[in-house]
Amino acid sequence: KGSPLFVKQVMMELYKQRLLYPSLSRRRWVWEFDKILEMKIPENVATFIINSFDRLPFEVLSALVVMSCFGASANISLMEVLEREINEPLIVPLDEAVAHSVLGKRNGEFYFMHDKLHEAAYSKMNPQERCLHHNRYGLALGFVAARERDDRLLLTAVSQINHGGPQAVIDEE
Repeated sequence: KGSPLFVKQVMMELYKQRLLYPSLSRRRWVWEFDKILEMKIPENVATFIINSFDRLPFEVLSALVVMSCFGASANISLMEVLEREINEPLIVPLDEAVAHSVLGKRNGEFYFMHDKLHEAAYSKMNPQERCLHHNRYGLALGFVAARERDDRLLLTAVSQINHGGPQAVIDEE
């Protein structure tokens, strides 16, 4: 019993920390056995991923959190529209997340490489923040949809506002 994602993530982390690397002179992989044994590797993939998220650059993590509000994948053109409307960098940081193997990119979409990665990004917000983020993105996209008379974008906007729920607009005073 094992998770291929977990194995992949651990191997990538070992490589990033130069604890596992190819040796051209020896024609094989070399590892720092004692340092690897000293590493504190969590027992499950979710904890490992959440910990590895904390090492990502702030802009990348922020963009992943935004994208996570749209599900396991998001259309690149949608992210471009949202980037303009909320005035936060999304496309370049999401491309960087592709380089970190957190996201994939094909057919005009960014997608999380695994559902645990999506869950980890979404869990970076507490429930109240989620409501506010969904509402903010829905309103921003709604204005664009109305201006450009784009029904598909309007449906996405309404979905985001619905995800925000009434909690996003309730004044707690």
